Amino acid sequence: MNHPDIRRITEKLLADPTHRVDEDEARALAKAADTNFMDLICGADRIRRHYKGDQIFTCTIINAKSGRCSQDCAFCAQSAHHETGVETYPLLEPQTLVTRALEMEDARMTHYSLVTSGFHLSEAEIDTLCEAAHQIRSRTNLTLCCSPGVLTADQAARLKQSGIRNYHHNLETARSHFSRICSTHEYDEDIKAVGSAAEAGLAICSGGILGLGETRTQRIELAMTLREIGVEKIPVNFINPIAGTKMADRPLLPAAEALKSVALFRFICPACDITICGGRLVTLGDFQSWIFASGANGVMTGNYLTTAGRDIAADLEMIARWQDCSGAELISNNKI
Repeated sequence: MNHPDIRRITEKLLADPTHRVDEDEARALAKAADTNFMDLICGADRIRRHYKGDQIFTCTIINAKSGRCSQDCAFCAQSAHHETGVETYPLLEPQTLVTRALEMEDARMTHYSLVTSGFHLSEAEIDTLCEAAHQIRSRTNLTLCCSPGVLTADQAARLKQSGIRNYHHNLETARSHFSRICSTHEYDEDIKAVGSAAEAGLAICSGGILGLGETRTQRIELAMTLREIGVEKIPVNFINPIAGTKMADRPLLPAAEALKSVALFRFICPACDITICGGRLVTLGDFQSWIFASGANGVMTGNYLTTAGRDIAADLEMIARWQDCSGAELISNNKI
């Protein structure tokens, strides 16, 4: 690495696990990346290897309840405020959720998430998730996750007891940009939801979507907020504009900017799992395997909520080829 700021901050993070990149350092890294892109990538890769080793995990989701969400998130195809033609249906039956989990374990996935549309679920719907989770946990080695919206303390405890390990609830963007993305709830409601789930013993998976019109500084703000609230896993998504939403005409984030952003998240949150999720195909194209060199140690594969993802076999082949070059390993199924 030739750039002095990138080299200095990288070495500081490698030498001192208590060091926290501050806003000035993060801005210096972002500025340096404009002329020293590969230095930033190299630094993020070294930090990933140091804190997370050389293992890559894979996750997949099921759209367990689709459409008619009461929230007006500007990017979302499932919002009742948008006319997108997305399929709508109630919460799937437990057996459907279990069958899909068994298929995903056979496909060598390590994490499986039950994702539901809406701000919160009814008690009956929580019962359904708990029943499915209990069966999945007893019949597979998958790490089980869920994205059920805002939970009560009792609901969070019940999900934890049923076998759910990770609670997923994205902040979506920086606090300073949130009002331009959603007007139907406050940012603090999302922060509170994450805190309540953590108090119940659930590990927190929370991130956002890049390319919603935010600035680089606001991406840094989001990463620092995630660090402050103690998330374990950070899913990084990129805008994939959907016709009928308020973000239908948003341009895609350039591939280089997307990779720089992933690297910045690794510098700011060196010990977190960073998973690359929605929008990966359209944003990165031929540069998808660069996500690992940029600091990610996980990837979501298969279909997303309302858009098609990449074929699982193709992603596993991509990981295998990258491993041949880097020496990294694909994590095998293991109960956590």
